[in-house]
Amino acid sequence: MIFKIKQPLALAVMLSLPLALSGCGESDDIANNSADDSTEPSEFDISLQAIISEKNLDRSAIANRDIPSIDSPLANLGKKLFFSQSLGGDLDSACASCHHPTLGGADALSLPIGVESINAQVLGQGRENSTGIPVVPRNSPTIFNVALWDSSLFWDSRVESLGKENNQNGAASGISTPDSGFGIADSNAGSNLVTAQARFPVTSAEEMKTADFENGSSNTVIRHHLAARLGDYDEGAGELSRNQWLSEFQTAFNSNADAEDLVTFENSAEAIGEYERSMVFIDSPWRNYLDGDISALTEQQKQGALLFFAAPEDGGAGCSACHSGPLLSDERHNIVAFPQIGVGKGDGSNGDDDFGRERVTGDAVDRYNFRTPSLLNITTTAPYGHAGTFDSLERVVRHYNNPSRSIDDYADDHEWCQLAQFDNVASCTNLYPNVRTNGELALDKLAEERREGTSRLPNINLNDDEVDQLVAFLSSLTDPCIESRDCLTAWIANDTTDNPDDQVLIATDINGSPL
Repeated sequence: MIFKIKQPLALAVMLSLPLALSGCGESDDIANNSADDSTEPSEFDISLQAIISEKNLDRSAIANRDIPSIDSPLANLGKKLFFSQSLGGDLDSACASCHHPTLGGADALSLPIGVESINAQVLGQGRENSTGIPVVPRNSPTIFNVALWDSSLFWDSRVESLGKENNQNGAASGISTPDSGFGIADSNAGSNLVTAQARFPVTSAEEMKTADFENGSSNTVIRHHLAARLGDYDEGAGELSRNQWLSEFQTAFNSNADAEDLVTFENSAEAIGEYERSMVFIDSPWRNYLDGDISALTEQQKQGALLFFAAPEDGGAGCSACHSGPLLSDERHNIVAFPQIGVGKGDGSNGDDDFGRERVTGDAVDRYNFRTPSLLNITTTAPYGHAGTFDSLERVVRHYNNPSRSIDDYADDHEWCQLAQFDNVASCTNLYPNVRTNGELALDKLAEERREGTSRLPNINLNDDEVDQLVAFLSSLTDPCIESRDCLTAWIANDTTDNPDDQVLIATDINGSPL
């Protein structure tokens, strides 16, 4: 298929290009799957340059941003905390249990297994609890490029910048959190969105806390107990058989203060936030193409990019209506009606639905709306969706092509049973009986938004070649560094140098191979 955008725009850009570009002829060659080693731009390059110019796609994701180095003392302390199971209520989970660098900054599961896993060291496929059924209701988002978000974090944006200032990562105004409530600045949120977010997984009984640890206590009490455990004071005194955290905090904060003043949860969250914020991976083939290397993409990927960024009325797929900007997210909330699996958030008549953004705002207008994820490094972060519903990008694109048929097929074929996480679950087909019912409710809400003109999900009708082209383009958004353990070494804890308490998580896959 030869993709063409509107002729006036293409012509205008061609006239503005250097002679070497404007003099090249059109090509009818079929797109190939290998990188184009030609130095002469193809027809696809010329059309794509028009869109890049029109939409200002080549602007930098990190310009004017404060990105910490992993080599900084504070980020280094954050890495040790991130991998320490001492922040798990029962000492059996760490932040890295659900967000490991070699698993795309997430966990490679549809739904996380946080506490009470059979083997706490095993991450990814094969990580199980005693029932084999996950109890965390939402998919683990990647922590990669978390420093590039300016609006909010979490699927429902329950940690949210009140000002949403560009390039600030939430640092320039108040931040609302579950502790303060929607739209109310949390005075304890910390210095940015990432620090604010780091305060909450430790308070979740399913993710890190366990039910028994500080059962019934407030978030403030839970956090104080964990900090006291690290600082070896108050109710946490003596809980760690080896404890060198005070010296680690003194080094990171360049302070001689005692544990009660220095080893606080606020300082722990700040350090974890700096570690996460240092994980910026944006050097993808697409970025190289934007920087002028036209050989960085295959012709098929270029066709996919044209589809991605062009509106349906111009022959495109309209993906950039939501996936826009350097982050490839509008940082807004949209309904795409992915099937709902898992235990849900207690919503709906059966208690296994998830109303998404409505749970934060209390406004039914926001029902089934979830924050648009970034597509950077998307090939490494499967499964996809707020409930980890789909395990391939092709399946995601086909859902967008026809959400109603997708819901029917998912329910008819019990597709959740085809996900690797549920391979060995007994009576899997009976596991989530309300997939169709909940899915139809989400479809009804999507149809309502489309009638009212508020939906940003376009009606499209892609053929098989176009689906393949879009998937090929999406594969160009991954930074090769995150596919190399050697490249990621600086962000992975070491069992000797990053182990102040003998609680460091040295993760393996199900076969015992180190991650």
